[in-house]
Amino acid sequence: MKIDIFNHIFPKKYYDNYIDAGQSGKDMGKRVGNIKTIVDVDARFRALDPLGDYVQVITLPVLPIEVLAGPEKSPELARVGNDGLAELVKKHDRFIGFAAGLPMNNPAAAEKEMTRALDELGAFGIQLYTNAAGKPLDSPEFLAIFEEAARRDIPIWLHPARGADFPDYLTETRSQYEIWWTFGWPYETSVAMSRLVFAGYFDRFPNLKIITHHMGGMIPYFEGRVGYGWDQLGKRTTDVDYVSLLNSMKKRPVDYFKNFYADTALFGAAPATKCGLDFFGLDNILFASDMPFEPAPGLYARETIKCVEGLDLTKEQKDRIYRGNAERLLKLNSTSASGRA
Repeated sequence: MKIDIFNHIFPKKYYDNYIDAGQSGKDMGKRVGNIKTIVDVDARFRALDPLGDYVQVITLPVLPIEVLAGPEKSPELARVGNDGLAELVKKHDRFIGFAAGLPMNNPAAAEKEMTRALDELGAFGIQLYTNAAGKPLDSPEFLAIFEEAARRDIPIWLHPARGADFPDYLTETRSQYEIWWTFGWPYETSVAMSRLVFAGYFDRFPNLKIITHHMGGMIPYFEGRVGYGWDQLGKRTTDVDYVSLLNSMKKRPVDYFKNFYADTALFGAAPATKCGLDFFGLDNILFASDMPFEPAPGLYARETIKCVEGLDLTKEQKDRIYRGNAERLLKLNSTSASGRA
């Protein structure tokens, strides 16, 4: 069996009220609003049928809840979205579970919705974006979310968020050629991971479990800069005492990054898949395809399977990527998971 751990779908009510109604806007909003399998369950399952014994963990797609609505309305969006995800899981065996969306522009409401989604709806964990409407995740107002995730020992799905309004150059007002997506999203992921590392979250919460989308962004491919480069933290800075920060850390900065989990949603990039495996290690790699953002339904899942099959691993090791690591992380077992497929 394969457990595809990071996918996206709009529950019908959420889509009708907040996406199709025009609130999704332009750019990435335009993109998500025009994908049939992002809301059409039957079309989605037809694309998945050839994959055999295969299930998905589902989350809400971009745009983030806190971008779609202000702090007064975003809690209601989160409730509708999470209720819809829970209903999809209840109704369809191919959806093995979901990660709840939170209204991060309203931290108090986000904490309440996290509790409701986990205790009443049975969510596996929560999905956060790499910034909360422009605020870094290590802002004090979000600390309680991480504290509760660590206390409950549930994973956080970390998804990149960045738009065309984030320019490539200071002299411009918009990013050109969709650079904000192609390179901006991996950068966003890497920045969010770095902020959590240097904020000391893994020292404070040793069992914190964060699933980074797209194989940890840039981190595996810049291991030398992350490693030897940050071993010299503070030598390039004159107005902040980063040397003392570095000396206070229990491990090298690069070693903290290996605490993250990383998924295989790399759109069929075999060398990048191997690079990520080498960096994060077999136990921290999770199979994911990022459906439904492929050019043709099911393409990314098929291409990702080719990448995993092409790795120099035993059948048992590949099985850990396909399902074993997810079962451990989500506290499943093979019998119960197979029963959902």
